[in-house]
This record gives sequence, structure tokens and C-alpha cells, in this order.
Amino acid sequence: MVHPTRRQLIKGAAATVGAMSIAPGLMAQAAPVRVGYAIARTGPWTGGAQVSQEPNYLLWAEQQNAAGGLSVKGVKRPIELISSDDRSDVETCVRSYEKLMGSDKVDLVLPPWGSNANFAVAPLANRFQYPLLAPTALSRRLVEMKLPYFFLLLQQPKAMCDALVDMLKANKVKSVALIYVDDLFGLENFAAFKVALQGSGISLVEDKSYPGGVKDLSPVLRSMKDKNPDAFVGFTYPPDTILASKQAKEVGFNPKFFYASVGTAFQLYKNVMTPAGAEGVLGMGSWNSKTSPGAKAYFDAHTKKFGGKEPDRWASGACWAGLEILTAAVAKHGLDRKAIRDFVADTTHKTIIGDIRFTGSENTATLGTVSQWQNGEFEVVWPEKLATAKLNPTKPAWK
Repeated sequence: MVHPTRRQLIKGAAATVGAMSIAPGLMAQAAPVRVGYAIARTGPWTGGAQVSQEPNYLLWAEQQNAAGGLSVKGVKRPIELISSDDRSDVETCVRSYEKLMGSDKVDLVLPPWGSNANFAVAPLANRFQYPLLAPTALSRRLVEMKLPYFFLLLQQPKAMCDALVDMLKANKVKSVALIYVDDLFGLENFAAFKVALQGSGISLVEDKSYPGGVKDLSPVLRSMKDKNPDAFVGFTYPPDTILASKQAKEVGFNPKFFYASVGTAFQLYKNVMTPAGAEGVLGMGSWNSKTSPGAKAYFDAHTKKFGGKEPDRWASGACWAGLEILTAAVAKHGLDRKAIRDFVADTTHKTIIGDIRFTGSENTATLGTVSQWQNGEFEVVWPEKLATAKLNPTKPAWK
């Protein structure tokens, strides 16, 4: 069995990772709420997990404990985070959650990172009857499994691909080239994109899959450059998103629309490519600090706590929204997990990224969106009614 490597009881605004300080008398008043999770701290999932998820878990626990604890039907109780490194390994992840829910019997669990890990853990959480609100899983298969305790916060492939194709069609794009990672995320998005293209008048001039951990995409990017498409689409993970962008620049591939997915919304992307180099790049994004007052408060608190490290403009917002939903559920129903599940399933939730409502496992209230780097901010540009800035329909040359 994999044992947690870190038990955290975070109290007060000055608390740090791994702290175990509790205000005098707090434990005498109420036992901690034990919240368990496994997350990537090593291995290839780390980049996404340590931007979009674990920082939010730490910030949430700190904020709740600074306010006296999590409200459990009106009783404030400190949050104890019981966590471990899943090492970017599905089997380790599953064993970790099995221990947390089976033998440790934690009060609540928070989800792992990514579609593959959630696909493995979701049936387990359902069997143990732990509500799981996943902010980094995209999968129709997860929706179709109809697991009553599992909820997907992100817009799913159909919504995101419909929005992307709608934007391309509205801007008279006639041809597109596409790459996708050869796993659940890439395959489902590629399938949804092909369906969205039907009847759009946009031709798919080339599509190529690639294995996870790819180190060189330049041959396929050169091939695509030769076909001179109006748009490039990549269903890519953070390292691949940066690789594709760097190598597109190197080979001089600069279509009018350049869209890459996971990681484009990260501050890291802007830092690596430079703000000028990222200018005009499109990707999966759904919010920023202009989206709502709550979004700005969250953005500022996150950036302050983590020394200038910003949340990403897509899944981080969904992760925080999930924590808002869980907080409201516990405040109303305590730690009755069945009641929490019913509350999550049957309520329209007000969050920093807007209303969230679930149809089965799927968040069907949040529309598909496209975002674009403009002047150092990842602006929501499509659909226009959710836009924080107007779309720039011609990407400038790479810089």
C-alpha cells in the first residue's frame, strides 16, 4: 500500500505546506475534517497538477482555517489535508485513494489530476460513496459511465470543440491541420472536433497523433506548414503545448489561428514563450480575473500566497469552483456524503466562473469557450457574450 507522505493541518494565513499548527483550544472545540487526496508531485503529470490543482487545495484549507475552520452545519472545524504523491502513475493513484477511502476513512476526498487518473479513480469513489468533483478531466466516457458520485467541472470535448469550430467558421477559416496526444484526452477531443467540422465548410488537411512524452514534433509541423492551412489545432498536454509552439516558431509555421490546449492557459506558457511570443495564441481557457469579482479575489489571493505564481485561466478556476461547491455542501449538510452528493447533483451553484449545474456527471451550464493571449493576459474571446476581450483574428508573427 502507498502511505501518505505528508499530513497537513494548515492554520492561519501564514501557514506553509506541511505545517501542523492549530490555534490553542481549537482541537478541544471540534475534531478536524480529514480531507484526502493523491496528486502528482513527480513525473509527467506534475506540471498540470501543481498549477491547476494542489495549490488550490492548499489555499482553500488555509483560507478556511484562517476563518476558524470549515463550517460543518454551522460548527467550525479545522481542515486536515492527508495527501501523497501519486508519481504520475495510475496504479499508485488508485491504491492511494483505496487506502484513503477504505482504511483511512477520511471524511472527504479531493480528485487527482487528469482524465486518465480520474477515469481510474471515479469508479472507486463511487463504490465507497465519496463525492468527487473533478476539475481536470475531459471525457465522454466518464459521463457515459453514469457514476452518481462523480462530477466533471470542465466543459467537455463537444462543448469546447463546438465553440472552437464556431469561432473558426465565423472567421472564414477554410482549412485546418491537427495534432493530438494518443490517449483518452486527445482521442476524445479529436473525435469531437471531427464531428464539429461536419457541415462547417472547413477541411481537415492533415491530422497526426503522437505519443505522450514526445520530444520532437518538428517533422509533422513542417509537413503541416507545407500544406499552408488557415488554422492549426493541437489537443496537447502542457509540455507538448510548449514544444509545439517552440518548434512551430523554429520551422516558421505561423497560420492565422494557432490553437493548443492544455497549458496554454498557464502563466508558464507566457513566461516560456515571452508575452510577445505568446501574443495571439489560442487555447482552452474559460475565465480570468475580469470574469467576476470573486474571480479577481481568488486570482489575487492565489498569486499572493504562491509568490507571484498565478492560477491558470482554465482548470484552476474550475478547481476553485469545485471547492466552493464542496464548501457550500458541507455547510448545509455536514459530512453526510450522500446528502453532499444530492446537493451537488440537484443545485445550480454560484461560483467564481459563473453558474454550474450538473446533468448526470456533466457540467452543462458552462458554455464551451476559446481564449487568446493578448498583451500578457489570456482573454476569453469566444463566444462573444462571455468574452473579456475581442478576438484578434490574425496571429502576429512568432517573436
